[in-house]
Amino acid sequence: MPVLPGTPPIEVTLRRTAQARRMSLRVSRLDGRVTLSLPPRARDAEAMAFLRAQEDWIRKALTNVAISEVVTLGSEILVEGRVVRLVPGTGRSPVLADDVLMVPGDAARAGVRVAAYLKTRARDRLAQASDHYAQRIERRYRTLTLRDTRSRWGSCTAEAGLMYSWRLIMAPPLVLDYVAAHEVAHLAEMNHSDRFWAIVADLMPDYARHRRWLKTEGHALHSYRFSE
Repeated sequence: MPVLPGTPPIEVTLRRTAQARRMSLRVSRLDGRVTLSLPPRARDAEAMAFLRAQEDWIRKALTNVAISEVVTLGSEILVEGRVVRLVPGTGRSPVLADDVLMVPGDAARAGVRVAAYLKTRARDRLAQASDHYAQRIERRYRTLTLRDTRSRWGSCTAEAGLMYSWRLIMAPPLVLDYVAAHEVAHLAEMNHSDRFWAIVADLMPDYARHRRWLKTEGHALHSYRFSE
């Protein structure tokens, strides 16, 4: 793995692929990983020269990477677009009240408890939204699953299975609704054709605003770590 010298030094993953006709860089906004894709016959010396020429761009891109934060009591997180602070609580389950989330039990397991709470809340909201939009287009889905995906916020299979990232529960409610509308629209059109986007627009006329939020702000939802 080559290293671009400087302060700090930057490790770069080289990815040689037959499809690459030229060198191209990617900086992950989730974990800061720098990847250089290059043609199979490109020399390492050429790769380093390209990296040095793009150093300013790489370092600027790295400043936009979300800083990972371990969630614990006292942390502030997003719940349905609102900033809430985690405080000690009583009882069996976390309770949301105004701008605090009261988390019972061992403080060392607060992050795990909060993640479980968010997943339950996400399933309820996503099922509600999916049911609503599926009814509007007179289609039915067969399954709904939650995952912690980084590459996509949702998906729809040819077998009518819906999958969502549970972290959508941290986004503003209309953003979650947009993703549900988007995936439900695939029950009618398994593509991104004009007909597909027409269905999305009918379900949510201002979808472009919420889609843009995901592109510009969504990476921050992955900055929270709920366990070590």
